Amino acid sequence: MAKPNPELVLIVGTGALGCLFAARLAAAGHPVGLLGTWPEGIEALNRDGVTLLDAAGGAQNWPVRASTQPADFAGSRLALVLVKAWQTGRAAAQLAECLAPDGLALTLQNGLGNREALAAALSEARVAYGVITAGATLVAPGQVRRGGEGRITLAAQPGLERLATILAAAGFEVQQAEDVAGLAWSKLAINAAINPLSALLGVPNGELLARPSARQLCRQLAQEVAAVAAAQGIALTHADPAAAAEEVAGRTAGNLSSMLQDVRRGAPTEIDAICGAVVRAARAAGQPAPVNETVWKLVSALQGAA
Repeated sequence: MAKPNPELVLIVGTGALGCLFAARLAAAGHPVGLLGTWPEGIEALNRDGVTLLDAAGGAQNWPVRASTQPADFAGSRLALVLVKAWQTGRAAAQLAECLAPDGLALTLQNGLGNREALAAALSEARVAYGVITAGATLVAPGQVRRGGEGRITLAAQPGLERLATILAAAGFEVQQAEDVAGLAWSKLAINAAINPLSALLGVPNGELLARPSARQLCRQLAQEVAAVAAAQGIALTHADPAAAAEEVAGRTAGNLSSMLQDVRRGAPTEIDAICGAVVRAARAAGQPAPVNETVWKLVSALQGAA
């Protein structure tokens, strides 16, 4: 078992966002550990470090430590959870083994239910919630290309100050919001508007704005999420969810959404935790959500799910 390093930032997940955060934190001088299950990713990270590629083809590389074993990061005090929604249960079990009793795990994942699943394993006090609008594309194991700048919005919670400072020092724009539910549903509106359409059409985020029909669907998906949230008494953090989705799509125009990357790899998508979650909430509230339901079924069919 490795000796705990109180300065280490543990990242759970070795995919695109995991590698993006690892690169930017390491570049800012913070020791970084990555905990995952992908053998090729773990091997590449330990052998070559994490590599950040730029649009011009340049590359920068930083050493990191990666492992499949939670015990290698026992006593970690700060953790970022960046796995897919369907992997949250596994991540929660891993963190239960290695997160310090006074540690804090911040989920920046897509979809609903991740914070609750982590809290069930770790306790409410050790889990924080945030959203990120930046994009990234995994080019090869341990190699990531930034897909556009974005901001991190953190739900106000005691103990987050140090992590917020670390993220800001790594070049992220960090802000706070008081309303956790509003924050979660605001991110859900953006994810539902962009990810499934980009996956179905096989195009980068910005192309959704260039195609009138796709742009209209993008707006309808976001507005429908806002309506379902409103039916539950939840106010979004942005006044116009459709405009917010368009703004993110424009800012990450060249990025391939995580859902499109999953489809191309033949991996499970997060559609059940995004549009599926919207439909389930709509049904519980007696509210229709036909656009989200249609897109949910189309992506499920695309990936061969029932």
